[in-house]
Order: sequence, then structure tokens, then C-alpha cells
Amino acid sequence: MKNEFQEPDDGKLRTILRESRPTPPLPPRFQQAVWRRIEREEAESPAGSWLARVDQLADWLLRPHWALAGITALLVAGVLAGAVSGIGAVKQAAQERYLAAVAPNQVR
Repeated sequence: MKNEFQEPDDGKLRTILRESRPTPPLPPRFQQAVWRRIEREEAESPAGSWLARVDQLADWLLRPHWALAGITALLVAGVLAGAVSGIGAVKQAAQERYLAAVAPNQVR
């Protein structure tokens, strides 16, 4: 079997292919119905709603440079929270050790 190269600018082939896949006509007033549906959706969820504002804020925060800044801020906040918690745990352990050394019978 021999493969024959067909020119991409073959007009007859293009016509045959176009006719083999006919597109059905759109229903009457299709474009008007689409625009009516879009307007109804916009009216149901106004741009001033809190959900739209949250969505805009999320879009703004998910931009690459703001996302990196946010991740960095969360990382720093986590490290600081861990350090504060650790300092409190160390202080409490030191107090318990001191109390055990001073009054061993009072520690439960």
C-alpha cells in the first residue's frame, strides 16, 4: 500500500469534509436567549455581595507574588507561635522542677 501525500490546500477535499459534517442551524432567537440568561445570572448575584468580594479577594491573593508573600507570612507566624508556645512550656517545666526541688512532698 502506497501512502500518497495530499496537499493541505486541496479545496475539493476541504469541501467534502465540510459537507460530511453539517452543522444544524441554531434555534430562533438563540443569541437573545443567551444574553437574557447572562443578565438574569448577573441580577441574581450582584457584584456588591460579600461572596463576590470574597471571590475577588481570593483572586487577588492567589496571584503569584501575593501568594508567595502570604505563604511567607504564614510561615513566620507559625514559627513565632511555636516559639511563644515553647517558651511557655519551658517556663512551666522550670516552675515544676523548682517546686519539686523546694517542696518535694507538695508536688502531685
